Amino acid sequence: MIDLYTWGTPNGRKISIMLEATGLPYMVHPIDIVKGDQHEADFLAISPNNKIPAIIDDEGPDGGSIKLFESGAILLYLAEKTGDFIPTDPIKRLECLQWLMWQMGGFGPMLGQAHHFNRFAKETIPYAIKRYSDETRRLWGVLDKQLAGHSFIIDQELSIADFAIYPWAGRYEWQGVQLDKYPHVKTWMEKMSNIEFVQRGMAVP
Repeated sequence: MIDLYTWGTPNGRKISIMLEATGLPYMVHPIDIVKGDQHEADFLAISPNNKIPAIIDDEGPDGGSIKLFESGAILLYLAEKTGDFIPTDPIKRLECLQWLMWQMGGFGPMLGQAHHFNRFAKETIPYAIKRYSDETRRLWGVLDKQLAGHSFIIDQELSIADFAIYPWAGRYEWQGVQLDKYPHVKTWMEKMSNIEFVQRGMAVP
């Protein structure tokens, strides 16, 4: 059994999508980040960076228990544990990891800043709004180019790269993104939204 500590954010939903996709048994432990649950000592013992998601797998490597935080690391761990949703071809595997790192380093942090300054900042800061909105649109352009002629991020093969990127793309309205300007991303998002395990994962917690 895997214990999933999560909340209804893009980073959290990456992991619930993966768990639903693989069929691994798991139990959800909601961490209400609005109330500050992420700062509680019990959660910090699992995720010292006080961020969701985090997991505990009591059937980890060599049969022991393992704690993991950071969504990219968790996706990679689950992919290696099951052998699913990560290419076996070495070149495609590297491409998958490349796009996973792209999401972790850009299409996540930058979009998150756009979310903050467009929706949640207590004061309007035009410079910050422009900076992060411009970078968000640039990243969307990169993604749209990658998906041209591809069914999924890595050609025709559904992978953890798709699971990492999709929940962030799903909040395009928060980012001020006009979806019709990115037709290849729009087609991909429609395809992803019709996958049953993606629907289930997006509904967690």
